[in-house]
Amino acid sequence: MRSVLVDFDGTASAHDVAEHLMEAFGAPDWQRWDEVWARGEIDTRTAIRAQVAPFRATEDELVAFALAHCSLDPTFVPFVTWCRERELEVTIVSDGLGLYVEPMLRAAGVEDLAVITNTWDGGRLSFPNGHPECIRCGTCKMLAVQRARGPVAFVGEGSSDRYGALYADVVFAKDALVEHCVQDGVPYVAWKDFDDVRRWLDAARELPGAVAPLRCPGWMPPT
Repeated sequence: MRSVLVDFDGTASAHDVAEHLMEAFGAPDWQRWDEVWARGEIDTRTAIRAQVAPFRATEDELVAFALAHCSLDPTFVPFVTWCRERELEVTIVSDGLGLYVEPMLRAAGVEDLAVITNTWDGGRLSFPNGHPECIRCGTCKMLAVQRARGPVAFVGEGSSDRYGALYADVVFAKDALVEHCVQDGVPYVAWKDFDDVRRWLDAARELPGAVAPLRCPGWMPPT
């Protein structure tokens, strides 16, 4: 194993931080955008921009709220230390709002961790880590996996992790990601916390290998 890619909201973080912010600062119907997205009717960028459009808080206020109400999974920081001792590259790959990831990592004492995510700039989201031809996701987790030094482990829990999981050599899945892995024929390792991930990697088992379809099933070119 050379690289471990980790989703943030609900994975490295014990909470879905974006959902907490939308509940506190967004419109009451913010979840309907998720429902439309899940049906494949709109792309992530359209959905997430619509969800944050009602926000009236400053970036500092949003980050302060995240730090006050959300925390990392308590097993994540020891896992990062364990990986670094074994020269495994750990990267956060998030399709969330982006602005709270590095502040939450710093608050937990995690420095110099690579982060691939969306960018919050003066209340507007941009997507520097999106696919150059597909707009389905804000941050393309498929490309993140493909560009990482292999073999690659991917750790996630949600629908936004589906396309990264398809291209990883071993996938650690829980919650909604399990259903996607079953649907896509992706072998996965069930996990509850990062101690489970560490124990599996420490046992040096044979990797299942990537499914790696020629075209990602989320493919959505601009119209």
